[in-house]
Amino acid sequence: MVTTTSAPKPAAPRTSRRVVAISLAIVAALLIGFFLFASLYSDWLWYRQLGFDSVLVTQWIAGASMFLIGFFAMAVPVWLTIQLAYRLRPVYARLSSQLDRYQEVVEPLRRLAMWGIPVFFGFFAGFTASTQWETAWLWVNGVTTDMADPEFGLDTGFYLFAMPFYSALLGFVSAVLLICLLLTGVVSYLYGSVRAGARDGGRWELRISKAARIQLAVLAGVYLLVQAASLWLDRYKTLTETGDLITGPGYTGVNAVIPGQAILAGIAALVALLFFVTAVIGRWRFPLIGTALLVVSAIVVGVGYPWVVDRFQVAPNQFTLESQYIERNLEMTKNAYGIDGLEKTETTAVTDATPGALRADAETTASIRIMDPAIIGPTVRQLEQFRAYYQFTEVLDVDRYEIDGQSQDTVVSVRELDLEALGDAATWQNRTVVYTHGYGLVVAAGNQRTTDGNPVFLEQGIPTTGFLSENPDFQPRVYFGENSPLYSIVGAPEGSEPVELDYPRGEEGANETKTTFTGDGGPKIGNLFHQLIYAMKFQSTDILLSDYVNPDSQILYDRDPYTRVSKVAPYLDLDADPYPTVVDGRIVWVLDGYTTASTFPYSRTVSLSQAIADSANPSPTFAIDDINYIRNSVKATVDAYDGSVTLYAWDPEDPVLQAWQNIYPATIEPISEMSGELMSHVRYPTDLFKVQRAMLGQYHVDDARSFYQRDNAWATPNDPQDSSRLQPPYYLSMQMPGQEEPTFSMFTTFIPPGTGTASRNILTGYLAVDSDAGGDAGTVAEDYGKLRMLEISADTTVPGPGQVQNTFDADPVISGQINLLRQGQSEVLNGNLLTLPVGGGFLYVQPVFVQSSGGTQLPTLQKVLVAFGDEIAFEDTLDEALNTLFGGDSGADAGDGEVEPEPEPTPGETAAPGDGDAGDGGTGGGTVNVEIDALLQEANAAMMQRQAALQAGDWTAYGEADARLTAALERLIALTDSQ
Repeated sequence: MVTTTSAPKPAAPRTSRRVVAISLAIVAALLIGFFLFASLYSDWLWYRQLGFDSVLVTQWIAGASMFLIGFFAMAVPVWLTIQLAYRLRPVYARLSSQLDRYQEVVEPLRRLAMWGIPVFFGFFAGFTASTQWETAWLWVNGVTTDMADPEFGLDTGFYLFAMPFYSALLGFVSAVLLICLLLTGVVSYLYGSVRAGARDGGRWELRISKAARIQLAVLAGVYLLVQAASLWLDRYKTLTETGDLITGPGYTGVNAVIPGQAILAGIAALVALLFFVTAVIGRWRFPLIGTALLVVSAIVVGVGYPWVVDRFQVAPNQFTLESQYIERNLEMTKNAYGIDGLEKTETTAVTDATPGALRADAETTASIRIMDPAIIGPTVRQLEQFRAYYQFTEVLDVDRYEIDGQSQDTVVSVRELDLEALGDAATWQNRTVVYTHGYGLVVAAGNQRTTDGNPVFLEQGIPTTGFLSENPDFQPRVYFGENSPLYSIVGAPEGSEPVELDYPRGEEGANETKTTFTGDGGPKIGNLFHQLIYAMKFQSTDILLSDYVNPDSQILYDRDPYTRVSKVAPYLDLDADPYPTVVDGRIVWVLDGYTTASTFPYSRTVSLSQAIADSANPSPTFAIDDINYIRNSVKATVDAYDGSVTLYAWDPEDPVLQAWQNIYPATIEPISEMSGELMSHVRYPTDLFKVQRAMLGQYHVDDARSFYQRDNAWATPNDPQDSSRLQPPYYLSMQMPGQEEPTFSMFTTFIPPGTGTASRNILTGYLAVDSDAGGDAGTVAEDYGKLRMLEISADTTVPGPGQVQNTFDADPVISGQINLLRQGQSEVLNGNLLTLPVGGGFLYVQPVFVQSSGGTQLPTLQKVLVAFGDEIAFEDTLDEALNTLFGGDSGADAGDGEVEPEPEPTPGETAAPGDGDAGDGGTGGGTVNVEIDALLQEANAAMMQRQAALQAGDWTAYGEADARLTAALERLIALTDSQ
């Protein structure tokens, strides 16, 4: 008999599957790693091209260092805890059957757990610590401020730089110790060092081995020492906590809370000592009693005693006891928000419009801006867009230029690309290598209009014409703007044919002009490796395959000025309104950067997003919203052609900026490097002014009693055109009391607080800030940033913006004329309501625009409303309105004289804006306007006669007036339709 044995099955298939799985895992890991590398490397290329690679390297080094510190600071103690608890376990411990089952489950995984658990917690701690690197680096690089807090006498730099770090450190150490305590208890229980159960007599008891007792007691003692340090630190934190009355400790805080926290810190340290004693002598009674005492003390000393002091001592005598602490809050808050230099002037405003009242302010009224940058955007688009693939911002910016030796307030906007308008033509080639940049800056006079009611352009057209284009070095191309494409590939070898569309007009009848970018605006992608990097970044194979990518190609991305500055200066909060201007022949974006903090002692906390929200900026967002310290420490510029970023230390004395300069050295230029032309276009930042006005509503007072009683609290009025949001401040060249001549400034008004029927819309205060930095290189004008407050005497009632707007809307004569303007397919738009301190009182000016209610919308300035006291006027021009208001002799030269439209260009000349399209003016525009005005006056007179006849019951006269009104309206409609 032959016995045979079957051969084992081959293991090749199983081995093959394992090899394939491992190979796929390796390939996946390599792909993920390369994607991560591509992201990091492309970031480095972007920063290096801008010259700010040190910023990125600092972030990498700091983040990695803090990750390693956090990882080891957590992993090592956890590993030691587990090792000690396991190695010092009782060898012959008698375990319950339940623990035996637990050990059977745990034992096969013990080695993995003893290393895996520390690594697991270490990674979490490392990632947490890496997010706090800025806190740690500010502590290391913090500076002194030479200003002491009023309670402890510590330098305020301790609160700005050290206290946040100590708080984060104590929180981290507490978390490490709690995890170590928990793991010690679990391991000790699993391996018999800690046993709980009933003895033979039925008495329940807890048995702890000596080794476990020492480990647990020492950990508990160290944890309580950390809590003692936290309680001690909490004493200083009270200086930044906001209460019902002020920020910072008042009488109760200073006399009950702070001493109570010191007592609790001492008790916690004493209980920690008792735990250390227990580690030696083995008795748990004393630390347990001490812990119970700590809990009771926390309730009595930490909660009960402060409540008793506040309820029975402070409440009946609040102002007497709190006044000195209110004074502290007033002083520190004003310093933190830069409002301590406020210059206040009380005025008894004139409310009677007497003849010649504005004669002394003729130079001021001549510069009143009647072109509303929030309304004329559609008009600028219609007259200056030229092609659908161009666009302008919805709300234009305000700037000023010196023209023929005179300062001229202007409204400005950049002509940028709108690739969405390409429609079916939006191929990768068109979006990336053809349509790469915008063209030109449009500048219009703020105080002038054409006879058609359109803006008077001082710089316009394609190619550009105007006072800026007179500079032979003027560069109108805009590769970096607020609406630039996601990315563009530009650049070509010298002598090659351009492919980038420059503008839609060319020489000798050509319909377009091409150009090639010659600056240094982005990373080079001439080699295959860089093309692969950016193909992965933008998920586009076209970057790899396109013939338009050549050895000289650059890729431009992250082109929004806000994004570029926020990346190279991540420590700044940026103003929401970057504005374009022309400096030395280059269009540059100017941005204001703020350093903020939330730990300045005794300073009132404000929500940054709420403080700057208004009808012009409804929903801003910030990483850190609640602040109690702010400085406009940096002015930044972004070149619109090559994207270069320059940071200037505008407030070199700011301690927060000094600390960041220590972290990012050699990234900020001193203010002495700022050119005179750039200095002449620097302005006071809008968002900072909004924050300051939010604080000045309550902190404009100087004495504690007025602050406590709120008898002189103010509020910012709502926008008359949007009652749900605050009225934005506005820039104008005006002359405030104390100034020798009109100065480019920003203004806002105040009214009494209240809502609904409780609100009284009268003017209580008027705030201005000098916004002109001068024109000297490296030197800021002495009065720049000076806050000037006019406090209106309570003896005089001056209508507020809301009341004036209501008067305009309710006046029957004005309403009738407005209704006439609305005839047909027209709608009326009220412009910004400006409040101006002239003639010894306050003048209100509001431009009124008319546009079609459908189809092409072209808002044109047709009327101007003015008010002074209780008197109002409504005329075609500001000059006429002021003369009507002041009895035919205002004494002002408002400077808003109508300007005739540009004549049609002769053959061979550059076309005027609009190329003869709608809005270009042409011939007869002034005649048509005269006829319209005459018909409006005739209709208005007929309507008033009809109303008088109705009241008198004279139906014959009523019918005649009604017939005249109907005839005038019919002619008006016919004339309007013919246009």
